[in-house]
Amino acid sequence: MSGEAEPLIHGNSSGQRNYAHDDAEHEAAQQQLRALRIRTIVWSLLGLLFIVGIVIVLVAPDHYGDYGWPGALPKDPDLAARRLLDMAPVIDGHIDLPAVARYGWRNNVSAIPLDDKMPMHVDIPRLREGRVGGFFWSVYVPCPSASAEGKKFLNATWRVRDTLEQIDVAKGLIMRYPEVRNERLILVFCNVILYQTFQFAVSSADVKDSIFQKKIASLLGVEGGHQLGNSIAVLRQYYDLGVRYVTLTHVCHNAFADSCGSLVMIPPLHLGLSPLGFKLIEEMNRIGMLVDLSHTSDMTAAQAIMHSKAPVMWSHSSARAVYNVARNVPDEVLSMIGTGEGQKDGIIMVNFAPAYVAPEGEADVKRVADHVEYIARVVGKKHVGIGSDFDGIPDTPKNLEDVSKYPNLIAELLRRGWDKYDLAGLTGGNFLRVFAAVEDVAHKLQSEGALPVYDVYEEREDMPLKLGRETL
Repeated sequence: MSGEAEPLIHGNSSGQRNYAHDDAEHEAAQQQLRALRIRTIVWSLLGLLFIVGIVIVLVAPDHYGDYGWPGALPKDPDLAARRLLDMAPVIDGHIDLPAVARYGWRNNVSAIPLDDKMPMHVDIPRLREGRVGGFFWSVYVPCPSASAEGKKFLNATWRVRDTLEQIDVAKGLIMRYPEVRNERLILVFCNVILYQTFQFAVSSADVKDSIFQKKIASLLGVEGGHQLGNSIAVLRQYYDLGVRYVTLTHVCHNAFADSCGSLVMIPPLHLGLSPLGFKLIEEMNRIGMLVDLSHTSDMTAAQAIMHSKAPVMWSHSSARAVYNVARNVPDEVLSMIGTGEGQKDGIIMVNFAPAYVAPEGEADVKRVADHVEYIARVVGKKHVGIGSDFDGIPDTPKNLEDVSKYPNLIAELLRRGWDKYDLAGLTGGNFLRVFAAVEDVAHKLQSEGALPVYDVYEEREDMPLKLGRETL
């Protein structure tokens, strides 16, 4: 045993190996090898970048000349529009995709091929091509017939049920479609990661987060006070389900407000807002629900602007001075919007429906741009946006045939001298400012102790006329 242990403790004079010296030499050799590998990798990457640069210069010299330094837009308006929308994607104020689901597929979410070519104006491939960063899914159901609802809107018409179904189908479609984000694969060692195409959004912060993650922010809007069943309590429940704007009317009057009709103004019922309509706006302000004035009569819009503590919106309306139909906003109402004394902040999101854009057969991207520019001249570029009404209109303007064509409108405005900052406001920044301001008003009102509105429609016959124990 002693003979086996002796070599481990002998010095160099014994002729045995010096293990400490050998280890040092080995470590030095390993360091040299690692340094060589690092140099090899670095030079390989530099060589690859050089080759890529040569390819860009030889194969696509115009690309470099167009894009220039980071932040610059291409000289070509069409290329510039796409580049701008990559940085500031469209947030559309009104798309009727849930109606297509209802009338085309009986709301069967599992059967709707949203990731393929859809029959009208909206599907996932075209949303991506059009650089869409978000939109309001309109959970619209049509006005009931006058005979069905009765003179005082008291008959049951199933509109609240139908609205709940549209909220359900919108949420189902929002959650259904995952997609592969190829640009992230290298960061997860080539493992496939699935990300949602859409992201349900209920706040301005949610919208920004969705866009940052390259998802499509998906908000909900109720298109007409007739969908509230004459009840402010229903408004609160819609808010809890994620709805973030209510259009005060559609093409019919309701218990809250007067409509403008469509092409021709219809006779008023309340001369604007009803008493319950004023209370509705107060509760919308308190909870943070956007007040949407599209479809309303001029008197309704003016009264709502004056009464609301929060900014207002038109989710899909154009300018009456450009094309004179009742559905468009007149100058006297437009002039109430702004940041000056006596004005209210707000946004008019321009509609693409040909019937509201130009005479029959004349609607095209230039005519839509005319509406955008006119509204911008009257109220300022910070108060205009995009509200196409895609999937809710039977035809479309030339060169704005579907959601893939938004870049055409941006290119047209670039040709007219709009700069990238104003265009970024048009495509979504202006709406986000208004949305955030509405949220701020709600937070302020709630922090000050504003109570919920419990007013009941005075024509209801199923509720007592008096309050307290004496009615029991």
